[in-house]
Order: sequence, then structure tokens, then C-alpha cells
Amino acid sequence: MAGTAKVAILMGSKNDLPKLQGTVETLQKFGVLFTVRVMSAHRTPEVVAKFATDAAAAGLQVIIAAAGGAAHLAGVVAAHTTLPVIGIPVEGGALNGLDALLSTVQMPGGIAVAAVGIGSGGATNAALLAVQILALQDAGLAAKFTKFRADQRAKVMQADAEVTIADTAQ
Repeated sequence: MAGTAKVAILMGSKNDLPKLQGTVETLQKFGVLFTVRVMSAHRTPEVVAKFATDAAAAGLQVIIAAAGGAAHLAGVVAAHTTLPVIGIPVEGGALNGLDALLSTVQMPGGIAVAAVGIGSGGATNAALLAVQILALQDAGLAAKFTKFRADQRAKVMQADAEVTIADTAQ
């Protein structure tokens, strides 16, 4: 674990990394230091448990866990830490990520996992949610996030101005 990282991105398989580019790029855009690890809730459960148990002491503040199929990684992590855990259901397999989505959102009461959508939007939103959590204690990051939101609004308003057609009767 990197001593200065605030966010950990965990994935169940190295093959998930290309699907998490939005997570990586968004955290980089906001200047949030992070670490990336591969670990499996099923194949390396002791590694997952130790990582999650030690995460807060290592300085991490948010854990993002991405997995496909049964997608138990986020839940296992959440069971071993009090840090916020964000689950990304990875698309693929026979159900194209629906199984991962259902596994991620069907946590029992008492063990919370925030779940984002399947696909690239979910990967980006996981990073944005992590930024929002960190921004509660970091005024500079909060300002960056506020500017990000204002820039999004401005882009939509510009697009609206470019495509608006006067009311017409047909």
C-alpha cells in the first residue's frame, strides 16, 4: 500500500483494468493519489481481508472495488473495514455485468457498499464519488469538484445553445 494514497482501486482480475480507465483518469484529473491492486474475494480471501483490515492505518480513506460475475470483492472488503467502499460491477460474462450489479447492490443490512452503474459511466462515477467523500475534509478538492460541476453545466448549456431550433408548426 502506498503511504500517501487516499484511495485504493481493487480489482478481481488484471483483465478488469481497461474497464477501470475512467476511474484512474478521473482520480488523476482531480490530483487524488491512489493505489491499484489485484485481489480476489474467492481466490485470495486472506489477502483481501488483510488489505481491508489494514487500509485505514495505511492512510487510505476510500476503497473502490471492481469485480464481475459474483462480484463479492466489495462486500468482503466492506466486511473488514469501516472505510467507505464503492463497488463497481464489471461488465462481461454470460449476463454482461447484470450478475455483478445484483451482487454489488444486494448487500445485507449492516454492511454498506455504495454501488455505481455497469460500464464506463460507473467506473467514472466511482472516482467522482470518492472525490466527493474526500472533499468533505479537503477544501481544495471541494473547489475542484465544484468547478468540475460548473464546467459540466456550461458544456450542456453551450450544447443547448448550438442545437436549439425555434418553435415551428408542422
